[in-house]
Amino acid sequence: MLETSARQQVRLLILGRFLSQIGTGFTLFYAPIFFVNQVGISATLVGTALGAASIIGIVGRVLSGSLCDSPRFGRKRTLLLSAVSSGLGSLMLANTQDFSTLLLGSLLNGLGLGLYWPAAETIVADLTEPEQRRETYAINRLADSLGLEFGIVLGGAWVEWTDDYRLLFIIDAISYVVFFLLLAIALKETVSETLHRDNPIKTWLRALGDRTLLVYAAANILFTTYISQNHTALPVYLSNFVPGTEGGGFPARIVSGLFAWHIAVSVVLQLPVARWLNRFNHAQALMISGGIWALSFVSVWVIGVSSNPLIWAIVALGVMAIATISYTPSASALVVELAPEEMRGVYLSINSLCWAIGYAIGPPLGGAALDRSQTVANSFWLVLAASVALMIPILKQLERRLNRRLEAQGRSQTRPITEDSQS
Repeated sequence: MLETSARQQVRLLILGRFLSQIGTGFTLFYAPIFFVNQVGISATLVGTALGAASIIGIVGRVLSGSLCDSPRFGRKRTLLLSAVSSGLGSLMLANTQDFSTLLLGSLLNGLGLGLYWPAAETIVADLTEPEQRRETYAINRLADSLGLEFGIVLGGAWVEWTDDYRLLFIIDAISYVVFFLLLAIALKETVSETLHRDNPIKTWLRALGDRTLLVYAAANILFTTYISQNHTALPVYLSNFVPGTEGGGFPARIVSGLFAWHIAVSVVLQLPVARWLNRFNHAQALMISGGIWALSFVSVWVIGVSSNPLIWAIVALGVMAIATISYTPSASALVVELAPEEMRGVYLSINSLCWAIGYAIGPPLGGAALDRSQTVANSFWLVLAASVALMIPILKQLERRLNRRLEAQGRSQTRPITEDSQS
């Protein structure tokens, strides 16, 4: 069991993330509308600024991995730096009058988000025992989902009531100030100062030479490409490509309701699914998740050919929620088990970079399919379902490597574990 102090640290991190996600939910879906319709910046420039945030987020992830593994800087200061960057970005966005301010605010927000994830997941790993990590990561994601849902609902109500978008960004900035204060006052540094560490370049080269990690990363990029479709292609598909509905798709209120249902399923089933998957090893849990993803994509395809598209949309969004929550805890816990203790930050940074790559691949891929005919848009979901067949052999290879690594650890009293022994 976790010691009381460790439990308190984990709860603090979860509470802080919940509060900051409420602020993110305030702005996530409303930022493009505000900048295009009220500030008067073109949709192309708004898209450029938001895309630049993703690029700088990659830099933030790389930097975070090295900073949080460094005893001179550590996990806590990396999280504090993340909160400062995100808070300043939100303040810049609240005062945006032109593209240059929008770009600067987006860059600061993107940097803050990139700095956050590797450091936060490393702290969770430091404070939990291996048998508890999947469930703890699930609780962390649950706090994310709850905070985001609260923020979206409250933000939508505020906009409907006042039509004042700027205050949403100010509230977002305040949430990061609260997060910063919680971390600064109550969070303890968890980085060990006794472990030997190479310089950052050697550390990254060593991590990138771990072939088991790279096999996992190949599968992880596919998973994150799938998740990106949920946030980019699927809303457009539901709005524009559902046959037999008025205007060729569901109205905005139906689409919003479907995604509220998706988040609700994630919240309710996050812990039960994580606990059920604890009976499987990490590679097997990811294979199960891959199968659920295939089912979700087939369900989306059925929406486009069904005489009852709304029923199938409810089914598809529910199944996709289960697919997502069955993936995230196992993925993070697996990376922690692969990582040497002195390199947890860098390993989890590579895990986070898979998300950046998946989100670089997924939206253009989905957009290209949806720019074509109804038939191509429908078939796109079957192609995604079929692509899971490419993932299963990768995960089988990962399972074999993990088993060899466990066997090598069992023999570690007689000979050292090397990557060659795991090949």
